[in-house]
Amino acid sequence: MATRRRAWDDPWRTYPASKPRPTDGGIATRKQRGAMADTWWSRRLVELLDSYGLGARMQRGRRYARQGQLVSFDVQPGLVIAQVQGSRRTPYVANVVFTPLTEPQWAAVQREIESTLQFASRLLAGEVPAELEAVFDRAGVPLLPRRWNDLRASCSCPDWENPCKHIAAVLYVLADRLDDDSWLLLLWRGRTRDELLAHLGAGADTRTEVAPWWPLVPGAPLPAGAGLGDPWLDVDPSAALTRLGPLNVEVRRRQVTDLLAPPYEALVRGG
Repeated sequence: MATRRRAWDDPWRTYPASKPRPTDGGIATRKQRGAMADTWWSRRLVELLDSYGLGARMQRGRRYARQGQLVSFDVQPGLVIAQVQGSRRTPYVANVVFTPLTEPQWAAVQREIESTLQFASRLLAGEVPAELEAVFDRAGVPLLPRRWNDLRASCSCPDWENPCKHIAAVLYVLADRLDDDSWLLLLWRGRTRDELLAHLGAGADTRTEVAPWWPLVPGAPLPAGAGLGDPWLDVDPSAALTRLGPLNVEVRRRQVTDLLAPPYEALVRGG
């Protein structure tokens, strides 16, 4: 007589999808349909999540994120942690770790940032430029996780898959939050906005000397000793314009920095 198989002995048995408990005032993404993100940073993170090839788990996590199943959400240096309401009474705790940059790595990033005055000034003005990912790449460190294995994620739910839908929901909510505050990405990499700007400002102060005759008075003649041969004016014009960075301005199909080079050199050389 054939032995009756128990349900848990059948590896191909499918179980009905569990329905999460509704939340009261849960944290949801603003996008309820269509694309999950608006800004460059959030779109970039969503593209990476979709590129991991994790299939239905990410789709279920997207639904959780849109339904507002997150009860809490917090970003800390190297860590995103949240409570996600599932089918059980007690919310699950999900966290995603992205190892923060070391001090030498941050120093390399800072050098790359400060190598272009325009880029550094945009950060100091409170903007996080889209080119920041390329700056991190030049420093030899990733700004965003390139593979799923770059992250360490865990969840208190009984699902053995990683990422589970709760972890996926947390990442989609993170992408949504980047629409409002792109500095969260740098916080996840290990530095707060204030810490990054403080290091940037301190680095600029230690390397940028000011001429003793500065500032100039509008309309006044150049002070004695500030003319030709003045070491403060003995600079490489091309290097200065290069450090300024691209201005994304063209005149008759030529970059404005290329047009500025000859008169700038003439001014510096006293020609």
